[in-house]
Amino acid sequence: MNTQTAPSPQFYLTAPATCPYLPHEMERKVFTHMVGERAPELNDLLTQGGFRRSQNIAYRPACETCRACISVRIIASEFSPSRSMRRILALNSDLISTEYPAEPSGEQYNLFRRYLDHRHQKGGMSDMSVLDYAMMVEDTHVNTKIIEYRLKVEGDGIGKAKGPLIAAALTDKMADGLSMVYSYFDPDLSHRSLGTYMILDHIRKAQERGLPHVYLGYWVKGSRKMDYKTKFLPQEHLMARGWERYTAESAATAQD
Repeated sequence: MNTQTAPSPQFYLTAPATCPYLPHEMERKVFTHMVGERAPELNDLLTQGGFRRSQNIAYRPACETCRACISVRIIASEFSPSRSMRRILALNSDLISTEYPAEPSGEQYNLFRRYLDHRHQKGGMSDMSVLDYAMMVEDTHVNTKIIEYRLKVEGDGIGKAKGPLIAAALTDKMADGLSMVYSYFDPDLSHRSLGTYMILDHIRKAQERGLPHVYLGYWVKGSRKMDYKTKFLPQEHLMARGWERYTAESAATAQD
């Protein structure tokens, strides 16, 4: 009888680096590797504990003087879109979303490159090559899908006709929800609010599958470009006592 237990993950701490979200702050991260048969189980546990996945690494902030990064998950089972969100859904009713295995394509990379060049010219991902993109998509030991969003064209559903790719999301499927690892879209179609639409579509997918949550990663207090994440209500934030329902009052208290 084999009584040996599986080895526990080893955690490491990065050196301090300039924070990409808040000026005058330094960031540090604690991270571990997720490989092998236990990776899906470990990914679930760590995501529920506030970690994010990047390729086969799970990480979370471990900053010495700042606690601005807060893990956010939407309560999909209770979600109902606002009036403005319903308008976005209607505006994008001409899109088709299709899930594929986590495999990269040249078409995906071309869209990803345009997105970075327009939206994140000075970000940490700005120099990503086609090989870097391929690794981001396919270097996973968990249940990951790439979801493509295409415009409907005449003949869709018959043969292999496909409309143009205008957005994509790399998504982990977990026991208690969907985790949006990374998403990008055509920067020339800002009027469609495709970032918001993809989140709404993930909420719909979670509801259809009976999954209670959609994980959005970190909301960074004080960073305007992260404010959109608090618009999807109801939602929970991971605080010192565990996951707590978010309200404007609780956010104000957390900032004190």
